Amino acid sequence: MVPLIELRGAIPYAVGFELPLVPSYIVAVIGNMLPVPFIFLFGRKLLEWGKDKKVIGGFFRWCLEKGEKAGAKLESKAGRGLYIALLLFVGIPLPGTGAWSGTLAASILNMDFKKSVVYVMLGVVLAGVIMLAASLGVFGAVSLMK
Repeated sequence: MVPLIELRGAIPYAVGFELPLVPSYIVAVIGNMLPVPFIFLFGRKLLEWGKDKKVIGGFFRWCLEKGEKAGAKLESKAGRGLYIALLLFVGIPLPGTGAWSGTLAASILNMDFKKSVVYVMLGVVLAGVIMLAASLGVFGAVSLMK
């Protein structure tokens, strides 16, 4: 559930420490999805509230700008395929493109709540499969070198 790390850190950790893959994958997906509804429903409101505050304002403005920028970029590229773009944005494991930023972008774009959560979850599942395959490949190659 930790931002930036999320499932993308949990899967390699599970593979590296030889934890059972299926339960680890399921826990990673669930852990990644737990904050999604809260981020969608309250993320933008919290950021709007805090952007003018003295101590936290700079960070909140940065988060809001990042979400708006990601949302605008997603919307301009996707057109009518906005939900597929959301799935791919969350599903391709690159820095800054996880469930948290995808959900915040969906919230900022006023996308449908239920559809957004479903497509974010599909993206998380895709990211998990990619990370699992990459982790098995890397750790498999390392074990061959021993």
